[in-house]
Amino acid sequence: QNHTSRYIHTDSRVRNWTMISFILMVNKQGQTRLSSYYHWMSIEERVALESEIIRKCLSRSELQCSFLEYRGFKVIYRRYASLFFIVGTKADIDAGKAAENNENDMGILEFIHTLVETMDKWAGSICELDIMYQLEEVHFLLDEMVMNGYIVETNKANILRPIDLLEREAKTAEGMFR
Repeated sequence: QNHTSRYIHTDSRVRNWTMISFILMVNKQGQTRLSSYYHWMSIEERVALESEIIRKCLSRSELQCSFLEYRGFKVIYRRYASLFFIVGTKADIDAGKAAENNENDMGILEFIHTLVETMDKWAGSICELDIMYQLEEVHFLLDEMVMNGYIVETNKANILRPIDLLEREAKTAEGMFR
């Protein structure tokens, strides 16, 4: 089997993966700059969950670990400059309610680091304004890395190639978006 086939294998006896439930990018004041959800939640649930998780993450000192459990979610976060990158995971929905969340915390931290490095490579040095003013491109970048709650790509060149093509096409005089 090749590396990517394990992410799309549908035999539930074999697959007991943990999925990413949400990804948040938040500033130091607690304002959400990007949110991406990979399992359905009502808007009211999202707002309540975001505010509680953000409050918990922002209130923790730098000496505390970057992992916490909240309402059945394993929350892994990391601060880069003035932004917090927060990832919430839950056991795979297909695995049933009794399934444990065995997500590799360090693996998710590495994913967050790869996300930030990829955003830095794309935008220079990523900052809150880049996310605010180029939100659609940031979502494209994130969608290249995560599909349906599963990490599908971590190679920076592969992630940035389609975004670069979109940007080049938009700049041409005969671009399909003109």
